[in-house]
Amino acid sequence: MAKPIVYGPSLSTYTRTVRLVLEEKGVDYELKPVNIMAGEAQGAEHTRRHPFGKVPAFEHDGFSLYETIAISRYIDRVFSGPSLQPSDAKQAARMDQIIAVIDSYAYGSIIRQLVWQRLVVPMQGGQGDETIVQASMSMVQLCLSEFERLKGSNPFLAGQDISLADCFLAPIFAYLVLAPDAEGLLASTPGLRQWWEAMSQRPSMQKTPPQFG
Repeated sequence: MAKPIVYGPSLSTYTRTVRLVLEEKGVDYELKPVNIMAGEAQGAEHTRRHPFGKVPAFEHDGFSLYETIAISRYIDRVFSGPSLQPSDAKQAARMDQIIAVIDSYAYGSIIRQLVWQRLVVPMQGGQGDETIVQASMSMVQLCLSEFERLKGSNPFLAGQDISLADCFLAPIFAYLVLAPDAEGLLASTPGLRQWWEAMSQRPSMQKTPPQFG
């Protein structure tokens, strides 16, 4: 069976999600970087893989795919290794719910607003917009409190075992905890803090750090 190829930058949280899924499944793969800062995602070569000019895109055995949730489910179905989708219907629904919250609310408020202004803009030599940061706070807090509630006493977000939900949230958390606001935001979510401590030490996370520059 051919080695899967992931097209995307290592700094992308969604690219890292796919890499985490592959690592957790024990699948050897190739990462082909796409420089999104230089506009490569909108170039003709990449839009043949992803018509909407986003990352990541994926290729395996002549089969091309885009959208992170589709790629992740495909990997979990096709490759051997521990299942990353619960067999229990309620836990599977919880996993789907958490991923939907990430895609619809958490990514936008945490990454596009808070992290972008706190980390990315200063890295580019600018000064973050405090108005945008403060506007994001209520949604960030709501998302974190919901992740805390939905996780409950489980070690992972959707139960006793790691699932795709954890692979979606962990790359976002890796950036969130670098923001100066993180300590205050996570003060009332001890379960999430414990989850992150364990998740950040997993071999899959250790092998997939974002590369800048």
